[in-house]
Amino acid sequence: MRRLLTPGWLLRHLVAVALVVAFLWLARWQIGRAAAGNLLSYAYAVEWPVFAGFVVFVWAKEVRRTLAGPAAGTPPAETASPKPVRRPRVEAAYDDSDDPELAAYNRYLAWVNANPQASPMDYRESE
Repeated sequence: MRRLLTPGWLLRHLVAVALVVAFLWLARWQIGRAAAGNLLSYAYAVEWPVFAGFVVFVWAKEVRRTLAGPAAGTPPAETASPKPVRRPRVEAAYDDSDDPELAAYNRYLAWVNANPQASPMDYRESE
């Protein structure tokens, strides 16, 4: 329960309450406008409480996720294995010799894959 009393969570609680209050006030305001003859306001009067409900839904979901802790089977951050290194493919996946445009595009894609830090503007067909 202490996890929900950190400064970040206190701010989240405050924002959630402020949004729900504001959305419900806007619904009440739209009901007043609808009663004055603005028929479109009836739709808005229904829409604002739905928004308030969505805020409560997201807030409750995040609270449950925080109280549940890390997912089961997830290793702690210090023991997590590093991400695998991406290696460019060097062989063609299929024969594109019958279509010169497709072959040129595949050469371009192979160059982009082999040069991930380079800009596409650096590509020259002669390579």
